[in-house]
Amino acid sequence: MSEKYKIQASQQLYFVSFATIQWIDVFTRRLYNDIFVDSLRYCQQHKGLEIYAWCLMTNHAHLIISSEAENLSGILRDLKRHTAKELLRAIEENGQESRRDWMLRMFARAGQQNSHNTHYQFWQQSNHPIELHSNDLQRQRLAYLHRNPVVAGFVDEPEDFLYSSARNYADRPGLLKVLLIE
Repeated sequence: MSEKYKIQASQQLYFVSFATIQWIDVFTRRLYNDIFVDSLRYCQQHKGLEIYAWCLMTNHAHLIISSEAENLSGILRDLKRHTAKELLRAIEENGQESRRDWMLRMFARAGQQNSHNTHYQFWQQSNHPIELHSNDLQRQRLAYLHRNPVVAGFVDEPEDFLYSSARNYADRPGLLKVLLIE
């Protein structure tokens, strides 16, 4: 992997994105979205994750994050491992999930193709971290992240999307506490 896409200094701000395998639209149900948000909150409270911005779309997540206390790569690894485990369990147990068999088959197929997995693979392996070394780059990625639900046609205004920090930036209550980028 190129040095360009590695986290070199956890204390710096990074824009990271990660997606479900095959871009499967998992995050269409509140149950699954809440598992992801609760996992982010846990990482904030117990692992030193500092969240500056976030957005959860139907099949991927964008974060602007850093950590003064812990290794950021390790936090992301743990976040993805935990959310994969909990989300797969929720999908397996959700008797009302009409796509359950199909999704589990897709996750199992991806898991069989990856020697690092024992059964399923939920997330694509890459995080594609980009260090936000300038104020301009920070503002550009922040705008991109918050406009994602608008571009997708989910809402008219970024702050109307529940699973995003755009609410925090608009002085509205958000699901997570975030550190604001000036």
